[in-house]
Amino acid sequence: MKKTPGRPAEPARSATAVEDRESGGVIAVARALRLLEAFQVDDAFVSLAELSRRAGLHKTTTLRIARTLAEARYLVQRDEDGAWRLGPATGWLGARYQASFDLNNEIEPTLRELTRETGESASFFVREGDIRTCLVRVEGPKAIRHHIRMGEALPLEKGSPGRVLLAFSGEPGEPYETIRHDGFYISIGEREAEIASVSAPVFGANWRLLGVLSVSGPGGRLPRAKLQKFAKLIKQKASQLSYVLSGGAQRQAPTRTQWHP
Repeated sequence: MKKTPGRPAEPARSATAVEDRESGGVIAVARALRLLEAFQVDDAFVSLAELSRRAGLHKTTTLRIARTLAEARYLVQRDEDGAWRLGPATGWLGARYQASFDLNNEIEPTLRELTRETGESASFFVREGDIRTCLVRVEGPKAIRHHIRMGEALPLEKGSPGRVLLAFSGEPGEPYETIRHDGFYISIGEREAEIASVSAPVFGANWRLLGVLSVSGPGGRLPRAKLQKFAKLIKQKASQLSYVLSGGAQRQAPTRTQWHP
């Protein structure tokens, strides 16, 4: 590497640094986000070494970023051993994100109605780029049930919620044309072998896709015939929720030409 007189040679860039630079983003921000995303749902405190390993960063870089995030209350450090946990500012971000979907007033009560009427767990999923995220979840009353954590990121191309999100985002071909025609989709063993679900889309003003309502449970308890019965109910609930979230601006389902790109 060529040296400039009076200046030390630049250190060789790691593969991670090169990847960050090539992505077109700000490296420091990308690393800070990787550090926050390194925390898992069941974590209490995580050591610096473990955070460094999970985020793929050097310990010194991890410590510098962690201290910066702690100043803004996104991380908290434990005095006795220096371990880290998520701070209160991350909770505020989550609360603000959820509030933008009017959860407490409309979506969660609708899920509770679905759970009460079906006896199974109900969820509301949104699309985030190439994944779907469980934004709200109401667990069913039965001891054996399908478990999903709120905030969990899942694939779009497997399972009824993702298929419906893709269909009403304009994905061409089958099964998406059929989903758009029927207004719902039934999945049996697509993402997990023992899980079945049925989902329907929820729209906002001007038929903007907001997310999907989904009912899911063990496949042995939810044969296709039962899911077909649930489909009518979940479409009804999705239509009612769409009407409320759109401010009452829509009264009937869109035709194919209205929502298809």
